[in-house]
Amino acid sequence: MPHLSHLSHHEPPPSTPQPTPHRRGLPTRHRARSRVTALISALAVTVAAAAVTADQAVADPATPVTYPAASSATRTQGRFFDTCTAPSLAALAAWRGTSPYTGVNIYIGGRNRGCAQPNLTASWVRSAAAAGWSLVPTYFGDQPFCVYGSKPYRYTATGAAARGDADGTDAVAKAKALGLLPGSAIYADVEHYDRSNASCVAAVRTYVSQWTRTLHRNGYLAGVYVHQDSGLRDLAGSYLSTTLARPDAVWMTRWDGVASVTGWPTARDTLWAEWQRAKQYRGDHVETWGGVSMNVDSDVIKGPVATVAKAYRVTSSTPLNVRSAPTTSASIIGRLPAGSTVSVVCQARGQRVGSTSVWDRTTTGGYVSDRYVSTPSSTTYSAALPRCASPGQITIGTPVNTRSGPGTGYTNLNRPLQGGALAYVACQKSGSLVGTTRVWNQLVDGRWVSDYYVSNRSNTTYSAPVPRCP
Repeated sequence: MPHLSHLSHHEPPPSTPQPTPHRRGLPTRHRARSRVTALISALAVTVAAAAVTADQAVADPATPVTYPAASSATRTQGRFFDTCTAPSLAALAAWRGTSPYTGVNIYIGGRNRGCAQPNLTASWVRSAAAAGWSLVPTYFGDQPFCVYGSKPYRYTATGAAARGDADGTDAVAKAKALGLLPGSAIYADVEHYDRSNASCVAAVRTYVSQWTRTLHRNGYLAGVYVHQDSGLRDLAGSYLSTTLARPDAVWMTRWDGVASVTGWPTARDTLWAEWQRAKQYRGDHVETWGGVSMNVDSDVIKGPVATVAKAYRVTSSTPLNVRSAPTTSASIIGRLPAGSTVSVVCQARGQRVGSTSVWDRTTTGGYVSDRYVSTPSSTTYSAALPRCASPGQITIGTPVNTRSGPGTGYTNLNRPLQGGALAYVACQKSGSLVGTTRVWNQLVDGRWVSDYYVSNRSNTTYSAPVPRCP
């Protein structure tokens, strides 16, 4: 996804057998090729016959994410750009509102990262997020040994798992240093490679699987940036593997000028189907907005991005109670002085206080009523803040029904969650028994799904830190 100038994904001319280096690492121009329908169909048949077991919530490929209290996933839909060096805040300000972009990629680390990052600090992250930019964190770590181009750091078939773990561990450390909170998605950059080498394909799958497991253990969502004709094909082929952890989101490169997260030739729409996709649809070019020119790649996303806390003011005239859950009956775990600053991670629905039932989750993991916080709205959710969500993947390969309430007796909404889809869980409530649990999850969009089919910390009882539904 980088360009030659700042390391991005460039597409080779039709006559060129191998891709040329790009700016982020080594982009390559891709042309649509035949679908992998035979393999996908075979996998679908296998999954349809699979039985649901009691320990499925902790099995591959849907490894559970261990979310800490002060965490939340943030998802967005729209266009973003990526450029090798994080732009200055002044450049972002010039592009904000004048360009079609609402997000920007940031290269947070990795031994193959090719550009210096003089602007990329925790302060820059806070300021960019406060200005309304969605941030797409990318880690340019080691590449497979058969990668096209000249990236110096590569892993072997036998070293892929260890490298995936090491890169995942370092990516989490880099994310935390920048203020990217747990629940954020971090995308591993996997450049275009020679997939005729079976050993290399296996190495890529192993690396991505271990990257995913490591991020999940640390409370982060695992994304991957891939070429449509190598990484995307191979991860789609192992989507229903019973031994490889499946990444939560895919960001693919295909420079066809079509800004769409559906209709991809090498991964059917039922794979990574629930706010889990991004596409780089145009490579290396210069755009000018607000009088500022930048060399960028153009992308579209409907998926998870970084979660960054935002600062607001306590508006109450007396100290504001911080509670363990979004209700006044929950225990008090802290107090904020009147007029002080509170760092808000996300917003949840809870007990009504005054004019609002919205509560704000803080970076301490506690909740304060939004009635006493200077967010943009005093009656409902604020667009500047995400809904609190602790996503888990659907653990079976076939679609799971969503309902209008917490039970099988409620209306089937005919909007199922596909196998492997992310269920963005807002809260949990007891309902009808399914498998080993009566717990049902309400999603951020209001749909309900049995917790039995969602990979979280338990499929028998409630999972921290998800709050109870009011």
